[in-house]
Amino acid sequence: MRKFIARRMLRAFSKRYGYDTGYVEAVLRDSPAAFFKFAPVMKAANHREVVPAEASFAAKIAGAMAEDCGPCTQLAVDMALEAGVAKDQIEAVLRRDTRAMTEATVLAFRFADAIIRRRPNDDEYRDAVRAQWGDKGVIDLTMALQIGRLFPMIKLALGYAKECRRVSVGGHHVDVIKQAA
Repeated sequence: MRKFIARRMLRAFSKRYGYDTGYVEAVLRDSPAAFFKFAPVMKAANHREVVPAEASFAAKIAGAMAEDCGPCTQLAVDMALEAGVAKDQIEAVLRRDTRAMTEATVLAFRFADAIIRRRPNDDEYRDAVRAQWGDKGVIDLTMALQIGRLFPMIKLALGYAKECRRVSVGGHHVDVIKQAA
């Protein structure tokens, strides 16, 4: 019964977001024990206590972009739009255009980018996040960033990351910049 309910939820999620959940369905089919241990991570992907939605999604999108070729990044973008994040902020993150980001978005993006790239100044951004939102803010952005990276990595490891696609924000294609020039 649990498998039946989980499969229906995955298929509803897939239909809602136009996202291929085949890799998670394969885990459910082939190793239900692994799936049900992993399921709480899916819930944790929505964790956010104190940072604004635009900051959380800046970190989440940065994480997805670091590991993905389009579909998982698109999913993060669609969820950001659904959460009410402004299109211009999403596009600014996708383009790495910090001049177009709000203060909250740029802070979250710079923190996420420093962690992704293992920059020596990551403490500087962590301290700035802590000064703005406290320790809970650091935790919020860390969860958004790292869980945003987890799904594309699992998809790739299981052999399901076969599609690259352009990312769009509200029907408008955006050229994603994965790394600063």
